[in-house]
Amino acid sequence: MPAKSKDIRPGGRSARVRAAVHRATVDLVHEVGADKVTVPAVARRAGVNPSSVYRRWGNISALLADVAAQRQEEGAPQLLGDLRKDLEQVAVWTLTDLSRPGGVAFFRAEVAPDVDDRRAGLRECLQRVSTRFEAALEAAARRGDATPSLERVLDRVVAPLYFRVVFSIPETDEHYARALVTELCDPGPAASPAHPA
Repeated sequence: MPAKSKDIRPGGRSARVRAAVHRATVDLVHEVGADKVTVPAVARRAGVNPSSVYRRWGNISALLADVAAQRQEEGAPQLLGDLRKDLEQVAVWTLTDLSRPGGVAFFRAEVAPDVDDRRAGLRECLQRVSTRFEAALEAAARRGDATPSLERVLDRVVAPLYFRVVFSIPETDEHYARALVTELCDPGPAASPAHPA
C-alpha cells in the first residue's frame, strides 16, 4: 500500500526526490511494463540512491500504488452545477485516467499480492474513486436535487468502467461512460450504454 508521506514540502528536497522517482516510475512502466519495474531501476533512472526509495516506499508495489494515487488526484474536473453533467465529467475523467498508458498497471499494483496490502490498497483506491463522485452527489443534495446513493453510482458506473478497461473490452470509451450515467439518472429502454448500431 502507499507509504505515508514524509516531509513532502513544496520545493523541498523530499518533494523533488518524490517527483523524480514518480517520473522515473511512470517512464519505466511505459517502457517495460509494471511487472518488470524494480526499485534499483527506478533509482537509477531518477538519479537517487536505492536506499532512499526503499526507505520511503518499502517496495515496488507501494511505490506503484503511490504513483497511482497521485495520478488519480490530478486534473479533477470542476463541478458544473448539474448532477448528470457532473457525474458524466467524473465518469469520463475516471475512464481517461484508467485508460492512459500504465493506468491498468498502476491499478493492479494497488491490488498487491499480500492479502493485507491488497485490502488496504483496494480500500484506498475505492476511497479515492468514491471521493470524486461524492463531491458531485453532495453538491446536488445541497441544491435539493434527488440523488442516487454513492453505492449505486459505484455499482452502475464505476464497476463497469473498471471491469471493461481491465479486461480490454472494445468500445469502452467516452460515449460508453456517459451512457452509463444516463442509464443511472434516467433508467429506461432508451438509456442503454450500448453503442449505436
